Amino acid sequence: MADFLKKNLNQNDGIFQLELNNSVAKKVSDFYSNNPFPNYKNDDDKISILEKGNKNLLAYQFKKFVGHNKKIIEIGSGTGQLSTYFSIGNNNLIVAMDATKESLKVAKNFARKNDIQNVLYLNVDIFDDVLTDEYFDFIWCNGVLHHTKNPSAAFNVIIKSLKKNGYILVGLYNKFGRIRTLVRKIFYKTFGIKFLKIFDPTLKKLKISEEEKLAWIKDQYDHPQESLHTLDEVLIWFKKNDIDFISSIPTCDFLDSKYEDIFKKKSRGNYFYRLLSQILMIFNRLGSDGGLFIVIGKKK
Repeated sequence: MADFLKKNLNQNDGIFQLELNNSVAKKVSDFYSNNPFPNYKNDDDKISILEKGNKNLLAYQFKKFVGHNKKIIEIGSGTGQLSTYFSIGNNNLIVAMDATKESLKVAKNFARKNDIQNVLYLNVDIFDDVLTDEYFDFIWCNGVLHHTKNPSAAFNVIIKSLKKNGYILVGLYNKFGRIRTLVRKIFYKTFGIKFLKIFDPTLKKLKISEEEKLAWIKDQYDHPQESLHTLDEVLIWFKKNDIDFISSIPTCDFLDSKYEDIFKKKSRGNYFYRLLSQILMIFNRLGSDGGLFIVIGKKK
């Protein structure tokens, strides 16, 4: 049994796995089996993945802060680009966990072709609760919990696997910031993909293949399970689980909008500041790109 697991699991073709029993997890897994997200380009390799990751401010700062000889889990890894990025050039142990077996097969095949040996692959539902308590130094869980049957309960499960003084990064769809996407979704259901190719700003600016664009559209506009959340909601999750707030995007304190160091402790602001920051997402890039907000915490 791998030491990051608290129960024995079957291992098939390099992937630890447990059969999905939850109906919502099955529904989401089936969705991503048909629409793998994100996906690789035909010419992707370690160099191209490293270059893409370094251009992502959030991922780059995370990797730089993590350093070396750490244990990291990406929950909801999809086809594994971020887990691969986090693994390159260091001796960290990365666990790529996802409910969709087909996505992890894509990730594992890429790792084989590129001689990536410090990533392990885990095919389970969050609610299977298979992770060893207080094992990981860092948890990356971005864009995942809002696709579960109960995001708050899912958070309670994953946080058990975080060490004391370990960090967690959580990304969720915002109740205010996602409004633009929800409006576009209504028109998409009426007028189809042609509407999005004109009015979705992300599709217009991304230089990606038609296959990748379709994966983006499916993930943003056709997902079978989605919920919306707020900064204050996550702060409550943190408090119940002895997690100290570090920072957020957008910032909890409306008067502080600097993101140069997302792992430097910042002010929680007040309810009005937090509300205003989230409402302003509607009018900035965070809202145009889907309304995802980030909260980082440290376990006491």
